[in-house]
Amino acid sequence: MFSPQGPSLRELAVQALSSVERGYDLLAPKFDHTPFRTPESILGATREALAELGPFGAGVDVCCGTGAGMEVLQPLCPGRSTGIDFSAGMLGQARAAHPDASWVRGDARALPFGEAFDLAVTFGALGHFLPAERPALFAEVFRALRPGGLFAFPIGTPPPPTSVGHWVTLGFDVAMRVRNAVWRPPFVMYYRTTPLVAVRDDLVAAGFAVRAVPLTPLGRNSDGSPRCRLFLGRKPA
Repeated sequence: MFSPQGPSLRELAVQALSSVERGYDLLAPKFDHTPFRTPESILGATREALAELGPFGAGVDVCCGTGAGMEVLQPLCPGRSTGIDFSAGMLGQARAAHPDASWVRGDARALPFGEAFDLAVTFGALGHFLPAERPALFAEVFRALRPGGLFAFPIGTPPPPTSVGHWVTLGFDVAMRVRNAVWRPPFVMYYRTTPLVAVRDDLVAAGFAVRAVPLTPLGRNSDGSPRCRLFLGRKPA
């Protein structure tokens, strides 16, 4: 499915009926051949925006998956670059692709770091956390950053109700809620649980000074809003 190298429909079904961790262990060998991997356009736009805010020392990719975020971290962080994820399968793929980075298996809600990094990023992972879990996640990233450190992540602007994207994401989230209501273990992955105002409020509550900038290379929606914004949370020096 998606490409000759991607997972089959059966493999995706097995993954979707597994836990999040087990599902990504199963998907890991073919993950980079699916649309779920963060696109190069988003990685490039994020890297360009962050290049104006450095220099940085050490960097960490939270919920790193197969390591796509290293395309952002390694050019910007001359110190060590680290990825953390709870899927051993995804980390295995990341380690093979970027053997010069450090890889840690762990839960982002209990990061095994303390004031160790100048830059933290995450890509496409917030949908794996329920809204009630997001404040604790942000507090852990805050704790892992050195004073003055920066937490950065892109979020797509919700598509307008008249767009196909609106109904696709709504349909996906409804299907996942039905699946999780009738099947265990749950598979937490939602597209509509990260409203921009709520994300900003949770960052502020964690202690960050927050601003969001449009990633202009990614274009605009039909209503003029940017398709994607880069949230920037700065830990006070």
